[in-house]
Amino acid sequence: MTGQDLVGQRIKTVRRQRGLSQAQLAHPELSDSYVSLIESGKRTPTPAVLELLAVKLDCSLTYLLNGVTAEQMQEIELALGYARMAMENGEVAEARTRYTELLTDNGLAGLPQLRQEAEYGLAIAAQACGDLDAAIGLLNRLRERDAADMSPERHIDIVTELSMCYRERGDLGRAVTVVEEILGGAVRPVWTDGLIRLGAQLLAAYIDRGDLLRAQQFSDELIAAAETLGTPLALTLAHWGAAILAVETKDGDKAVTHVQRAVAIQSEYGDPRRSSRLHNDYAAIMLLVRPTEAATWRDTLERVKVELAESASTSRDKLRCAMNLIRAELLLGSSERAEAHIQTISALLEGMPNDLRADAHLMAGQVLAELGRTGEAVGELTEAIALLEPLPTTRFTTQSWVTAAQILDRVDETDRSVEAYHRALACVGL
Repeated sequence: MTGQDLVGQRIKTVRRQRGLSQAQLAHPELSDSYVSLIESGKRTPTPAVLELLAVKLDCSLTYLLNGVTAEQMQEIELALGYARMAMENGEVAEARTRYTELLTDNGLAGLPQLRQEAEYGLAIAAQACGDLDAAIGLLNRLRERDAADMSPERHIDIVTELSMCYRERGDLGRAVTVVEEILGGAVRPVWTDGLIRLGAQLLAAYIDRGDLLRAQQFSDELIAAAETLGTPLALTLAHWGAAILAVETKDGDKAVTHVQRAVAIQSEYGDPRRSSRLHNDYAAIMLLVRPTEAATWRDTLERVKVELAESASTSRDKLRCAMNLIRAELLLGSSERAEAHIQTISALLEGMPNDLRADAHLMAGQVLAELGRTGEAVGELTEAIALLEPLPTTRFTTQSWVTAAQILDRVDETDRSVEAYHRALACVGL
């Protein structure tokens, strides 16, 4: 049923509830035959006519347009606001519950834009909770069902999140193709912040599937586009992605150049939460390419930890910071100080995606092995392996199996170490 049909149906319903005939709605500009045409969906009333009908029917214009009263509309918008706030504050399970409750209520049936926003929000919350299948289903349904009524910006946001979900699920082929449908033509669309963000996801997918030559070519294009666009967000994303690529290609100096440029731009123009996240990643990159400066990056991470605690940051950001602090302490040979962060990690694991949980258990196992607490280390490694086994084959899982094998060898679990190495080799097709 079209929006025009729905408006006509609501007018007819209210008229009958009020015990009014079509003739009783008559007006110099509104004949009973015209009312009949509106009610049958054969005429679209102008805004002025709708306002007149609302007065004559003694109902709200909001109801005639959307099927909800002004009070119900206010309640829906308030509920959406609370769901958004929960998501922004990192309360992803709460956000998912609120979005689900909104969509369960039939009040959104006549509000396509708000329903679309609620479904998109639910997909993002599901992804943050690690339910990638649910997120992908919601995003694909939005993309297919609402394509004609969707703004270009919303479509780009949906494809960006869809690519991210496919990448996290290990479906790298789809993570690439869903973006290349937009960016893969001979002529690129006019670059915007949204398209740069979409391009950053494509770059990440190229890196994850090991297509580093294509990634380098596309990274150069992204940076050139961001420089032309000139916005802080575009420049930050382009250099951030280039830094991650440089780490993968073992070009430490280039990684430092790009990440420092991203941090400088973000610190001057960006919001504090994104700035803290970027400083966290900055320290993680520097620990990889400048491990001898681990003390400096540990101090940076301690400041980030305080910033995250004082802001509406997500549990995932806090978890990554704690894990980076452990990496720094291990590089400094401070196993005891590293152990202090294990409790923080354990408290943040609930609801996290399995890949992050596996990484956290591996890290805890490494710390406990360094401290000579073999039994506890083996327990953490067992937890990590149980999480790794069902995960899809990605660059991440390959490296995780190698890490597991190395730590198992350290605690004299030779057979299990060999098995973990075999799993790593299987991930790369050997």
